[in-house]
Amino acid sequence: MFRFFENLVDPYCPYDEKDTPPSRLLPFMLDYAQPFKRVFVYATILSIIVASIEIGLIWAMGWVVDILAGDPTEVWETYGGWLIALAVFILLIRPALQALDVLLLNNTILPNFGTLIRWRAHKHVLRQSVGWFENDFAGRIANRIMQTPPAAGEAVFQVFDAITFSLAYIVGALILLGQADPRLAIPLVGWLFLYAALVVWTVKRVGPASQAASDARSEVTGRVVDSYTNIHSVKMFAHNETELTYAKDAIENTRRTFQYEMRLFTIMDVVLVTLNGLLIVAVVGWAFWLWMQGQASVGVVAAATALTLRLNAMTGWIMWALTSFFRQLGVVAEGMETIAQPITLVDRPQAKRLEIKTGRIEIQALTHHYGRKTGGLDAIDLTIHPGEKVGLIGRSGAGKSTLVKLLLRFYDPESGRILIDGQDITEVTQDSLRLAIGMVQQDSSLLHRSVRDNILYGRPDATETEVIAAARQAQAHEFILNLQDPQGRTGYEAQVGERGVKLSGGQRQRVTLARVILKNAPILLLDEATSALDSEVEAAIQDTLYGMMEGKTVIAIAHRLSTISQMDRILVIDQGRIVEEGSHDALLARNGLYAGFWARQSGGFLDPDTKAAE
Repeated sequence: MFRFFENLVDPYCPYDEKDTPPSRLLPFMLDYAQPFKRVFVYATILSIIVASIEIGLIWAMGWVVDILAGDPTEVWETYGGWLIALAVFILLIRPALQALDVLLLNNTILPNFGTLIRWRAHKHVLRQSVGWFENDFAGRIANRIMQTPPAAGEAVFQVFDAITFSLAYIVGALILLGQADPRLAIPLVGWLFLYAALVVWTVKRVGPASQAASDARSEVTGRVVDSYTNIHSVKMFAHNETELTYAKDAIENTRRTFQYEMRLFTIMDVVLVTLNGLLIVAVVGWAFWLWMQGQASVGVVAAATALTLRLNAMTGWIMWALTSFFRQLGVVAEGMETIAQPITLVDRPQAKRLEIKTGRIEIQALTHHYGRKTGGLDAIDLTIHPGEKVGLIGRSGAGKSTLVKLLLRFYDPESGRILIDGQDITEVTQDSLRLAIGMVQQDSSLLHRSVRDNILYGRPDATETEVIAAARQAQAHEFILNLQDPQGRTGYEAQVGERGVKLSGGQRQRVTLARVILKNAPILLLDEATSALDSEVEAAIQDTLYGMMEGKTVIAIAHRLSTISQMDRILVIDQGRIVEEGSHDALLARNGLYAGFWARQSGGFLDPDTKAAE
């Protein structure tokens, strides 16, 4: 039975992905709710039925009180069948309907609605560009991905568990009192107006307050995660107190926003208790007065008393449900600031897969300044022939990394274009472009998974033999066999920690190299590929690097000029332009910028000289 209701909606069902999701709250929620439309209809109907049953029971109890005024034998003879039917209804039918209601809410809607939002939101965020991630805290993004789904699920739950139920219950209460004596409905109507005013007052303030509190919590998460992610720097510079102060500002802001939110609830509680007191005195007092005048039976008084006491108990729950509903919507609205942002870097309609034939790269009038007037690249023209090995050097901020990011299409250029085998990279799918490019970065961060999983990231369908062969080629196999994590996993099964923190820099770099070796892409980008290796390991791995380059088009960035001196051609970039190019010997003979770098370098490293913002 549970499995039937749990599988009524598939949270991973196919859907039309939108590059620009709805930016307003209601359309956003309705868009995610599409697979649940039928379930929501059933939940609404059942909620109304359950509320009607509760009202009917109060009426039935009043009827029982009235019939008890007669002789017990006559009562049983006259009403025994009805009393048995009422008992059967209470014992069997009422629990069955209640069970259907809670099964839909607890087992169909709550687990699946939040899962659907989390899955689709994560899928949407993963499609964002690298630049989008660079403009936010990873911790804040993750926090919103985690906070929004349960908040949305709770909001939907309250719609059916409380809001629909309470509306049906109040309408039923008016009908019940009106049938007993229309005058009894008058104090209830007056109370409803006052109660509605309190709800409006609370809701207007709780929504914004909740969004502010949620945003403050996300800020705390972002700052704390930032400290933890960079814990080595924190410890190395002895900045515990700095990080505590940095976090305390956000934590204190969270406390202030939460205090304001709680003040609203305190005011609401006090006013609500007062209103409920008025309701009880007005309805029960009037029913009692009508009984004294002989205009109402004891059953009517009993029913009116039971109804008002039930409403008294419910109103606090309804108010909390409503405020919870709008509080959760505030959390969803805050989460939308991240998960409803449009995808700006998208594949063109009818984009085709990149077809690599020779690996020729043509860069035509390429310009990109990140929306600024300086930094980046300025009208670069460059052709890299199939199989050519090109070294790229320049001061920090000269534009080297910008060229690599544009080649990978992490950004679209402000002007100009890049062609690979005659295909504009903006006209092909991003996945096919990046599958054709292998890259070893200076920051060799790894996924918090096993060594095997990290190497397999290069080619997930590779065999165990191919994984080990790639590790051997990267001079990584021997140290991998000696690894053991705190959970006792060893060798290729050992977990490497967040960003590979459990490995040394050289070990991380060699696992990264193994991953790229396994990928075996026709275009190879090396960004300080041996920067984390000691001299002995670097010497052992140089042959590996040159072996990787065979038959590939290669672009290598290096400050250690000795690592690129054997390249077919070396390009010197300065202030976003190619200012020199040629072989190592030709550039030395030219006695220009490259020769100056070579002369000033110490231990094979490029003197960065003055830095520019990239």
